[in-house]
Amino acid sequence: MFLHGWLLSGRLWQPLVQELEPEWDCWAPDLPGFGDRPRPRQLQPTLASFGRWLAEQARDQAKGRPLVLIGHSLGGSVALHGAPGLGDQLVGLVQIAAGGGVYQPRAFARVRQAGAAFLSLRPSWLAELPALDAIRSPLVAEQRAARGLLACSTNRGAVRQLPALTASLQVPSLWLVGSADRVMEPRYVSHLAGYAAQHDVEVLPGLGHLPMRQDPALLAERISAWLLTLPGSEAWAPARPMAPRQRTA
Repeated sequence: MFLHGWLLSGRLWQPLVQELEPEWDCWAPDLPGFGDRPRPRQLQPTLASFGRWLAEQARDQAKGRPLVLIGHSLGGSVALHGAPGLGDQLVGLVQIAAGGGVYQPRAFARVRQAGAAFLSLRPSWLAELPALDAIRSPLVAEQRAARGLLACSTNRGAVRQLPALTASLQVPSLWLVGSADRVMEPRYVSHLAGYAAQHDVEVLPGLGHLPMRQDPALLAERISAWLLTLPGSEAWAPARPMAPRQRTA
């Protein structure tokens, strides 16, 4: 199950999903309030509420099968909140450009201010133009969901909760980050990953904050190889490892 970041949608994952299927069964939904999925009124725009939504949706989709969560950026925080609700069904966690755990008042205040300004000033009518479909997601995200998750994920309590959630993981985790990522720098990814008892960290040379778009073939190779190392994978993994695919420059 793939979880996108703030103001994005499930379509972010399409290039990576195309690389992983049919060897792996993939599901990349829109988070409620983003993309084309409306947010139910009873779902509060907080990480805790989205984590409970994630656990429920993942159980329904997997139908008892082993499950791996793959989160990107804010989606990684949602994954950490949802993981405890999956119990033994969760067998692994992959975090892409997801880190933190260090509260920086001024930096987070600037992020909240910039995010709120964008949400207030964005020209939503541009989303109706077909030529701009690639940037549609930030323009149509629900105002309350976007504001709420931004505020929730950057407040002192939420940031300081991330290390505890990471330390409580009962499954192996893989943490991937681009060396050129300026949104979530590698040092912050390594910092948070260090709280997990069973973790691997890999820095992807030359890639930025959206490696699933920049080099999906490379990312698929790394994820698939790691999945085959998970305990019990011989019972549910593909019969053969995913063959490396030629990458374009």
